[in-house]
Order: sequence, then structure tokens, then C-alpha cells
Amino acid sequence: MHRTDIDQIMEIEKVSFGSHHWSKNSFLSEVENDIGFYFTAINENTGNVVGYCGFWLIMNEAHITTIAVHPDLRKNRIGELLLQYMIEQGYKNDVKWFTLEVRVSNIAAQNLYNKYAFEQLGVRHKYYQDNNEDALIMWTENIWGENFKTNFEQLKNELANQNFAQKMQKK
Repeated sequence: MHRTDIDQIMEIEKVSFGSHHWSKNSFLSEVENDIGFYFTAINENTGNVVGYCGFWLIMNEAHITTIAVHPDLRKNRIGELLLQYMIEQGYKNDVKWFTLEVRVSNIAAQNLYNKYAFEQLGVRHKYYQDNNEDALIMWTENIWGENFKTNFEQLKNELANQNFAQKMQKK
């Protein structure tokens, strides 16, 4: 993710998360954050940002802080591609676990995380300020474990066989 991406990211942020979205200044800070790893999915034909994601690296744990895809482009597996890219970056940075919070009502996201062996390990009650909705706390097992690695490689190969026009850019 680059500072120049943030105006386009803000457009996706607003339509994805409504009035309780991250501010432009939050993204500007995260791009400079030493523990932050933020990425964009770019349409190679138009150069437009179509999705973005990021995590904080704290010791050997990656806490996914954000992931979003433009609503017009959802169900094209861009979110899955972003998640895979974060896990790949996790391997490059000796991460052992990934964790995140997700709305209890966001079944599509939960299904994606379950596919990648995230498990629900708790609930943060009234976590979301816009409506006091609960958040599920989800974690992976150790990503270096044989079960996780085998499943991840299989899912990665399946997705790679599809022709996506997006690429990832690191800050």
C-alpha cells in the first residue's frame, strides 16, 4: 500500500464500512507504522485499487486489522487472494499465528476464514461501535504446522489456476 492509494482506499472504506470506517489519517499512519504490513489489490487494466488488507506483526503473531474489496467486485475471490497474500507475508516474516475479529453477522467473511483454518476462540461483546454488534475472535493454528501448510498450499494452487488481473503491492 502506498500513500497515493489512500484516496481510492477511502472510497472502498466508506461503502464497505459505513460511517464507522477508518479515517484517511488512520491509513496514513498505518502506511508508516513499523509493525504494519498493508497491501492493495490493483486492477492491472485500470490501475485502480479494488481491495486492500493489512496486519500488525507483534512478535510472532499477525493481527489482521483490515480487509476489504470494492462491493461491485465481491464474489470474485479478491478477498481470498488478499488473505493468501497476507499469509504468504506471514511466512516471510516468521509469523506463527494469525488472528482477527469479525462481525458475528458477516457470514461470508467467516466462511472464508474457516476455509483457511481460522477457528472461533471467543467473542468480544459489543465490539463494533456503530451498532454494538459482537465480534468473533478467530485464530489459526500454527501456520508452520503440516495440516495448515498442506491446506494452504492446496487452496493457493486452486486459486492460482484462476486468471486474476490483480496484483499485490507492498507499502
